[in-house]
Amino acid sequence: MYQRGFFGVGFYGFGLLFWVLVAFFVVLVWLGSRGKDRENEEEHLNILKRRYARGEITREEYNRMREELE
Repeated sequence: MYQRGFFGVGFYGFGLLFWVLVAFFVVLVWLGSRGKDRENEEEHLNILKRRYARGEITREEYNRMREELE
């Protein structure tokens, strides 16, 4: 007869529950990765500022690198 299988709404809604959980974890991973990108960007800018302060790079190099990072 007619079977809906695991990925449909069969098994009393467990298929639907499965897809809701998948969507939840995808959103969770996406939100978690956004914060890390921001932290990495700030870390890179801090390293660049330290290198400029120590005289390792010129003002022109500093400005060019900062624009590339932002």
